[in-house]
Amino acid sequence: MHKVKYYYDPDTLSYRKIEPKKSRKYRNLTFFILGSALFGFLALIILLNTSWLNTPKELSLEREVKNYELQFEILNRKMEQIEQVLANIEDRDNNIYRLYFEANPIPEEQRRAGFGGINRYKSLEGFNNSEIITNATQRLDIIQKQMVIQSKSLDEIAKLAEEKEKLLASIPAIQPVRNEDLTRMASGFGWRSDPFTKARKMHRGMDFTAPRGVPIYAPGDGKVTRADNRSSGYGKHIRIDHGYGYMTLYAHLSKYNVSVGQKVKRGDLIGFVGNTGRSEAPHLHYEVWKDGERINPINFYYGSLTAEEFENMLKFANQENQSLD
Repeated sequence: MHKVKYYYDPDTLSYRKIEPKKSRKYRNLTFFILGSALFGFLALIILLNTSWLNTPKELSLEREVKNYELQFEILNRKMEQIEQVLANIEDRDNNIYRLYFEANPIPEEQRRAGFGGINRYKSLEGFNNSEIITNATQRLDIIQKQMVIQSKSLDEIAKLAEEKEKLLASIPAIQPVRNEDLTRMASGFGWRSDPFTKARKMHRGMDFTAPRGVPIYAPGDGKVTRADNRSSGYGKHIRIDHGYGYMTLYAHLSKYNVSVGQKVKRGDLIGFVGNTGRSEAPHLHYEVWKDGERINPINFYYGSLTAEEFENMLKFANQENQSLD
């Protein structure tokens, strides 16, 4: 209950009731309303920044946002692992695979190059977690680009490996006549005495002495380009194109076991030793051509001879004796 105040009036010698002025009432009322409004506003601000007044939907959205933040953190850890694995593959690609197949390494700036042009992530800006989302999207884009580059590189390596395999299979790497079928290795590559004129001339092949009819084998994969006796001095002869600039020639044959255009594999029987053409005795005259030039065949027997056999052959091949053709 509102207290009533009095004052003593000396004129009437009595107590009189104090009547408050109306202006003061209005002023007090105004201060009360303003104070209440300010307090209510501050209280509302405080409440809005706490979870006390959150609705169930807001609480659910808040939990969902926290879950997304956790998922982004897990995603970042997985991307770190992917980046480590990818970096290891890239290192092996540049320093092992491409080096082995004599391919140029992919420059680091090409692997790590960003994306030029317009801002690809503008649509992700302006949100509470824009930085997290943008960084994760950028990392994923870079990883995707690195994987595309690495995938293309591995495709190239696979192609080079296939070509390397074909090359190794095509190089004339074995002796065309087996050692057990040879009488002897008669003459090597170099200056030799001509059996007919006795003049010293360049012998651009190797002569393998063997009985007539001894099998002759293809030293590498290839395609038969000639099997005839229309080349001066060679008699019946075969030529095989091995690709990659290699060609082999087999002269003085008794008969053929292949025809022109036929594809052969290393070790296939292609003909038989004979004594046709300009020949002094049954033997095989064997030549190796590289890029149109005749080279020493003795450097191409690593696929069929032991070290001791090769050393013996090298000793006989280097003797400046008389050739058989």
